[in-house]
Amino acid sequence: MNALEQKGFRKAGYYFPLIFLVIISCLLFFFYGCKKNDHNPPPTGSIDLKMVADNLVAPITLAEAPDNSKRLFVVDEIGKIWIIDKDGNKLADPFIDITGKMVTLSPNYDERGLLGLAFHPDYKTNGKFYLFYTAPPRAGGPEQGKLWNNLTRISEFKVMAGDPNHADLSSERILLEADHPQLNHNGGTIAFGQDGFLYISIGDGGNADDIGPGHVSDWYKVNAGGNGQDIEQNLMGSILRIDVNGSSIDNAYDIPADNPFVSGPGRDEVYAYGFRNPYRFSFDMGADHSLIAGDAGQSLYEEIDVVTKGGNYGWNVKEGTHCFSTDNDLTERASCPVMDSAGNPLIDPVIEVANLANPKGGLTNTIVGGNVYRGKSIPSLAGKYVFGFLSADEANPQGKILSATPSASGMWQYNELQLKSFPGNVGQYVKGFGQGLDGEIYVTTSAQLGPQGNTGKVYKLVLVP
Repeated sequence: MNALEQKGFRKAGYYFPLIFLVIISCLLFFFYGCKKNDHNPPPTGSIDLKMVADNLVAPITLAEAPDNSKRLFVVDEIGKIWIIDKDGNKLADPFIDITGKMVTLSPNYDERGLLGLAFHPDYKTNGKFYLFYTAPPRAGGPEQGKLWNNLTRISEFKVMAGDPNHADLSSERILLEADHPQLNHNGGTIAFGQDGFLYISIGDGGNADDIGPGHVSDWYKVNAGGNGQDIEQNLMGSILRIDVNGSSIDNAYDIPADNPFVSGPGRDEVYAYGFRNPYRFSFDMGADHSLIAGDAGQSLYEEIDVVTKGGNYGWNVKEGTHCFSTDNDLTERASCPVMDSAGNPLIDPVIEVANLANPKGGLTNTIVGGNVYRGKSIPSLAGKYVFGFLSADEANPQGKILSATPSASGMWQYNELQLKSFPGNVGQYVKGFGQGLDGEIYVTTSAQLGPQGNTGKVYKLVLVP
């Protein structure tokens, strides 16, 4: 081998390891680079509302049937439930129409009607679902010369055999009924928890300040009235929990053995109390499945509460974090108790918003409880609680949608969602929210404050370019 060949061989021997390392590096880059790109980067864009259905009267919530059909069931306050099929089409006929079973509604404004829907966890096999609605009142009244206004009714129905798009109206089984003294503060949400029990929210009976006929006295004598603080004489101002699979009480339902007042004073159905009008509540689909309720305030403060078993949420001793006065509901008392007569602390809300009637200035006339976002299409909302303002104006429909970041302690920080197609406000009243089984959130709205007209719409929160 001549010198030139030896020199070339030595050069090649010098480069072989380098070439080998380059080849290995390329292979590793190709393999892991491709593997890393198996998942697309999270989508970016602006949050907006996409209309899913319109020409409704007063849609207030929706739920997806747990039967793999991907159908959405929209609750219209006037007494009808409409189906939006998996292709996004609103079916021509309602799933159920209970207008003939309800009290007659006032078109200008009403808090009565068909207010809640919950599918049995085993709906796919048993076809059972539950409705919260206000029926005509029973005879009599809360006091001499005063009649009941309506009857809170929780009923079980079944889907029509062989027809998944229609319910069997004749299948109604009444579970629970409770007399209601005034037309407002009916509550109205029903939902199954992870424990399989049905939770029910009922307001304090109506009127204002939790006083008037049908509002009993409670332990706090400084303020009149007190259905919110009473747990023995009626079920109002509370969130209830019952077992619909039982049959020991009038062949209707059982009481969960660990309900907080089973072994002592208090109605066995009561799960938590001290509410004014917990119109909308929901369970977080993830994390610890918290029960989060929006409670409409009187004149000064609106609130969102994280509800725990046996909890007392303060009304009408407190409104939000402030001491309430039935003498003048536009003026806060200087002081009030921090616990009730049984030693239970009065639990403060996690979100507090000033009402438009607040002399200090406010943001909304009513808060509307929503849902924790557990979908995948809007990463920026992951784990955040989405809720609403009925309107930011007392006379016009200027609903708003907001999101809050849950915190283990203290108040939750919240911000208004900036919607691409709705700068400023939604332009309608935000009536309620709903959530699909995929964790995506829907918003129900109407241009009318009361149950009239055909301006009701269902929107989906989406991400757009």
